[in-house]
Amino acid sequence: MARPAKPKKENNGGANLGFEVQLFQAADKMRGSMDASEYKHVALGLIFLKYISDAFEAKHAAIKADGEDPEDRDFYIADNVFWVPKEARWSHLQANAKQPTIGKLVDDAMLAIESANTSLKGVLPKDYARPALNKQMLGELIDLISTIGMHEGADKSKDILGRVYEYFLGGFAGAEGKRGGEFYTPRSVVMLLVEMLEPYKGRIYDPCCGSGGMFVQSEKFVLAHGGRIGDIAIYGQEMNNTTWRLAKMNMAVRGIDADIRWNNEGSFHKDEHRELKADYILANPPFNISDWGGERLREDVRWKYGLPPTGNANYGWLQHIIHHLSPNGTAGVVLANGSMSSNQSGEGEIRQKLIEHDVVDCMVALPGQLFYSTQIPACLWFLARNKKNAQPRNRSGEILFIDARKMGVMVDRTRRELTEADIKKIADVYHAWRGEKDAGTYEDVPGFCKAAKLEEIESHGFVLTPGRYVGSEAVEDDDEPFEVKFPRLVAELESQFAESDKLTADIRRNFKILGAH
Repeated sequence: MARPAKPKKENNGGANLGFEVQLFQAADKMRGSMDASEYKHVALGLIFLKYISDAFEAKHAAIKADGEDPEDRDFYIADNVFWVPKEARWSHLQANAKQPTIGKLVDDAMLAIESANTSLKGVLPKDYARPALNKQMLGELIDLISTIGMHEGADKSKDILGRVYEYFLGGFAGAEGKRGGEFYTPRSVVMLLVEMLEPYKGRIYDPCCGSGGMFVQSEKFVLAHGGRIGDIAIYGQEMNNTTWRLAKMNMAVRGIDADIRWNNEGSFHKDEHRELKADYILANPPFNISDWGGERLREDVRWKYGLPPTGNANYGWLQHIIHHLSPNGTAGVVLANGSMSSNQSGEGEIRQKLIEHDVVDCMVALPGQLFYSTQIPACLWFLARNKKNAQPRNRSGEILFIDARKMGVMVDRTRRELTEADIKKIADVYHAWRGEKDAGTYEDVPGFCKAAKLEEIESHGFVLTPGRYVGSEAVEDDDEPFEVKFPRLVAELESQFAESDKLTADIRRNFKILGAH
């Protein structure tokens, strides 16, 4: 497959820079003492309602302008637009936002939409009438959300609402901390996975999809490279019902047709896409899960490279993902750093077999503090079922190691993000190594990247930690002769010692003065 063209610049849809941030801050002020995990569903449900109502009203106006009956549902079905009954339209809710019955009106709207659209059955939140929910806050939130896309055309309004929904998901993940990581993978990590895998055409799968962020970024990638959304088919599974509902709403807000399924047993024990062979798999499984029920899966066909330990699901996830890859499929998986070097309970033997069978394509060590849910350092595994045919240049018997631990910028006191320049640098090296057209020529860069042969990896005991291979960053020679540099550095050190002695004396003198008083 030819490598897609460079991305087009993203269209901000007419919204001012920082619009999502300002809106989230304003909305967050309204929640008062309500927990972020609870308030999340209140706000996101309303944003979803505004989105489908705006899309419906735009189609309604277009049908009417064509002289057709705007109440004929067939016109909406043909364009994949949700039918919104009159009592569920945003204009009706906005007009009644200050009424004490607004909670019940919103619940009735959600029920009416679910009744009219079978694909949304059981998805929407319907507890706005509960006594604990402050109705004045609810009315103010409706007024605030009414400002989204108010001065834009219908299409731009939908785009802005999609961006707002995505931003709010991230905002609530940050507010919830550890619990937020259960439904949200940081955007910069997802962007890196997408830019490296380039899911341009084919089947995309995520066995633990959370709120669907991998799918949203894949869709953005296709559109940015001039592709068609119809060229990708999306499949997902999520075992947390509340998170699954967020994902279903997220897909609907983005206009993405996706087969996302839920059961409370999860992908290991009740694989909803048992027969699926995906061209691209993007996944951020929960790290180091110990109670995954592995003892009930001892004879499973997925364990081609060895039995994953019952006390850690990491190598279960890797093998589940490889099992679901098509003959030339590729995958990107986020795992805890321990997965690269652990030898406990047979993990080292499984890793050795993965390497010897040549399914490991690339390893990326990530910087710390990227995730909401954990401070555990993480890495990316890139897997390929057929390295001979899955990439233009034959890299069989070789793995690319990238050490990105020094990358990223702190966005607040506790969390780091990869910049667009970081993501481009990492992805460009990977594509150059794979020999893709217009990707440039690959070269090892000390301290950053190294293409290592199987023999070298074997000499390191089949450990896949990039730091073992990339070496130290090259230090530029300043051309200062040693016989000049050494005396200069000694003089600088002596000066610092003298300054330290002076500060120590000053402090002791001040202590004596304080003691005299």
